[in-house]
Amino acid sequence: MLKRRIPLAWKQLTKERGRMIVAIAGIAFADVLMFLQMGFRSALFEGAVQLHQVLDGEIFLVSDRYKAVISLDRFTERRLYQALGYSGVESVTPVYLSPVQWKNPENQQIWNLYAIGINPDDQTILLPEVKSNTELLKRPDTVLFDAGARQEFGRIPQLFQASGNVTTEVEHRRVDVVGLFKLGTSFGINGHMITSDLNFLRMFRERRQKGLIDVGVVKLRSDANLDQVLQNLRSGLPNDVRIMSKAEFMEQEKSFWNTSTPVGYVFDLGAVIGFIVGAVVVYQILYSDVTDHLPEYATLKAIGFRDTYLLSVVFQEALILAFIGFLPGFAISLGFYQVTRQATLLPMVMTIGRATFVLMLTAMMCTISAAISVRKLRSADPADIF
Repeated sequence: MLKRRIPLAWKQLTKERGRMIVAIAGIAFADVLMFLQMGFRSALFEGAVQLHQVLDGEIFLVSDRYKAVISLDRFTERRLYQALGYSGVESVTPVYLSPVQWKNPENQQIWNLYAIGINPDDQTILLPEVKSNTELLKRPDTVLFDAGARQEFGRIPQLFQASGNVTTEVEHRRVDVVGLFKLGTSFGINGHMITSDLNFLRMFRERRQKGLIDVGVVKLRSDANLDQVLQNLRSGLPNDVRIMSKAEFMEQEKSFWNTSTPVGYVFDLGAVIGFIVGAVVVYQILYSDVTDHLPEYATLKAIGFRDTYLLSVVFQEALILAFIGFLPGFAISLGFYQVTRQATLLPMVMTIGRATFVLMLTAMMCTISAAISVRKLRSADPADIF
């Protein structure tokens, strides 16, 4: 009964309050570092596929040299219309993509904005703001502006809401902003604009020619078998195009950022470093605690307590520290997420799954530290006391 009633682990921790506060601060710091690195990594992938998610199609055609939307290679539009002849295909839509030079109408500075050229009649973009403004895009030199873009492009949403029209220059061509939509930023793109395919080609003049497209969107009939249509297209179309499902298209983009750029590696490494830092801090605290109380542990052994009970005390201390240290780490991370989201417009969002995962990592981190520190406890010999 004595073993159950005395919260020995808690009493030992609270006896040295300064040491306990240091341990909690170390764990909280490690948790904040892991939360931030995981948040940035998630924002990297979520931001990279924002465009993919709003394209209305089940199959996508790209050049065989395609790597990502920021590293495009064009292919002939004929491949897309060849796909239209296959069973199960309902419609096809060409999409033009490219960075464009956008002039801030307030300070006249030039910034690169990502342009999307579509046929207004095809309803390619799954955004209600785009669908409601497709008729306006049929007019010459009209564009829709991304309300989620960074401020460098100007206060376009505020100006448009105040006057109903904003005029600026894109690729040295005068254009009118006739509507807003919200897509957002990513690590490679600071904002978007949408225009018609004809307006897109007008902006680039001889630098882009009709018939060479960046992405082909294929929409299937409701009764079509996706895997069968994919197989038919891959076996029938020339190998100068890659044919992917929407899931594969998005996975290709994530893979590019994860493996072909150092960004994904850096975020993974940051999370590992946070884990190691926390483990080292907890180990130092628990090792010092075990060393300071070694005579007490030896006394407990002498009066009949087994090693398993003494080891459980140290592991209880580790788990108590893990839980208490996680709480301020989680709270601080929520604040950093909000600040980062407002400053960068990246999709930094805390999820229940991520919070649970970091809590499990914290418990594991502290448990590993406890397992290393208890080696000293095995040397607690009652003969050293009596």
